[in-house]
Amino acid sequence: MPESDPSKPEIIVQGLAASQGIAYGQVFLFLQSDLELPSYQVDPDKRAEEVARFEHALLVTRGQIQKIRDEVEKNLSSNEARIFDAHLLVLEDQALIAETIREFENSGSNIETCFNAIAKRYIQAFSEIDDEYLRERSGDIRDVVQRVLSNLLGQAAASLSRLADKRIVVANDISPSDAAGIDRSHALAIVTDSGSRTSHAVIVARSMKIPAVVGTGNLVTRVKNGDWMLVDGYDGLVIVNPGEQTLFRYGKIERIKKSIEQRLFKANRQPSVTLDGVGVVLRANIEKEDEVALVKEYLGSGVGLFRTEFLYLSSQKIPTEDEQEAAYRKVAEQLAPAPVVIRTLDLGGDKPIAGAPSLFPREDNPFLGFRAIRFCLENTGIFKNQLRAILRASVVGNIKLMYPMISGSEELARANAVLDECRQELRSQGVPFDEMMPVGTMIEIPSAAYTVDILAAQNDFLSIGTNDLIQYLLAIDRVNNRIAHLYEPTHPAVVRTLRHIVEEAHRNKLKVSVCGEMASDPELVPLLIGLGVDELSMSPPLLPAVKYVIRAMTLADAKRLAEEALGKSTAREILALCGQFYRERVPLE
Repeated sequence: MPESDPSKPEIIVQGLAASQGIAYGQVFLFLQSDLELPSYQVDPDKRAEEVARFEHALLVTRGQIQKIRDEVEKNLSSNEARIFDAHLLVLEDQALIAETIREFENSGSNIETCFNAIAKRYIQAFSEIDDEYLRERSGDIRDVVQRVLSNLLGQAAASLSRLADKRIVVANDISPSDAAGIDRSHALAIVTDSGSRTSHAVIVARSMKIPAVVGTGNLVTRVKNGDWMLVDGYDGLVIVNPGEQTLFRYGKIERIKKSIEQRLFKANRQPSVTLDGVGVVLRANIEKEDEVALVKEYLGSGVGLFRTEFLYLSSQKIPTEDEQEAAYRKVAEQLAPAPVVIRTLDLGGDKPIAGAPSLFPREDNPFLGFRAIRFCLENTGIFKNQLRAILRASVVGNIKLMYPMISGSEELARANAVLDECRQELRSQGVPFDEMMPVGTMIEIPSAAYTVDILAAQNDFLSIGTNDLIQYLLAIDRVNNRIAHLYEPTHPAVVRTLRHIVEEAHRNKLKVSVCGEMASDPELVPLLIGLGVDELSMSPPLLPAVKYVIRAMTLADAKRLAEEALGKSTAREILALCGQFYRERVPLE
């Protein structure tokens, strides 16, 4: 390791921890500028040639992506390779192709201009989606579009496939195909100014077991090639020109973190039981059927939340009943006898279906608008297709159905009435299904939280969606950067509401799970358990850390923590209390 240069001050940048680990090395700046597109009118007698040029570029792009897919499957895994199946689907999207040609025929502008204009509409639609994972898929479309445009212009795309030496890759963002081509032998870490924990660059970093930090703002403007950098993928810190003391401290931290990771994975093979013998069920949140492999890898006790929107948002058409049934059945079969909780469609103003944009008029406030169960009850044809698919799949495995964004008993009764219609239709057709399939509600609206006693009679179980519940309780748009700091899971109103939900559910003999982000925070898990939550559901890789803290505490201690928290008057006090409880039970070394 070279000596630090005392003449250069340390620069510390806080980002988002995306892939764990610590790396130290020199910077490789990966900068990509937007393509400069020519704009001109095509002679009428050359329009057939222009369309043929477009079709050839699509064909060349398909070959390039297929090659990337094959290399990823060889070097990483089939799961990572499936990322590029979505890219290939973009190239087969007849709506995108037809709209481009129609734009070309109407305007007479060159095909690059037309394709870019139409593609931007698709990218914009996905970039406005609330769900982080699905919003990140706009990068898939952007990646394919850039590749098609490069081929139309005869330009070679920049590449990360050959790094001159071991380097930390720093970029504004890294496209899926660039991420897939990263030189595995020389990439020490990945740092991006934009992106999220679900970006493809992060997925690749995790598979390569190298650190990644995203959301660093404008770091690319503050560093240059060759600068020395330390990347902390645990706490999301990037340190440029680290001094000797920092390097020494991080050498110790890296050894400690690796020791803790080994402890977590060892604990994950043990039962999820507190020190006083109380079991806590830990399940996984998934969005696609191929994530079952992760549920098994991290030993989740089934799926506590299957977000079905991806089936709709990853296609340019509304999936058929048969297509949905096949996906649900696949997950249930692979995880049987563990349960799979399938949440019905949570689409709406901020999550339009690309194949049916007319169903989603633009709204000023989509989070409070025409979404989730409200959309389904107004579009019963789409809703019934999904309900029948879930019912048909229920003959295998252990499927449970859950409605999102229920605001009260009348809305729930309407949803159950549609479900009963679907049951009767299947009976009349002689199609088998689980007559006793449990049905539950996601509690994420304050009106539902404070009428749990009324809703209980119509439910077999309840699940708390803390992400939206906190957003609505505190009137905080959680994706608005200006007020994101006000989004406080430990706000006294949140803690008291959680207690009310659990108490009313238990009084009515219903179990309660939490499937929001709170369930995956090891410092907040004891509070949830102390409040009486029965089950927790989270992203599969987060299961080991949560199981570790459960095995390090007693239920009695967790209950005392909850009681003390309920007596505090600020979010900061409750958070400090939870942090202290955690640190006393989870050793740093």
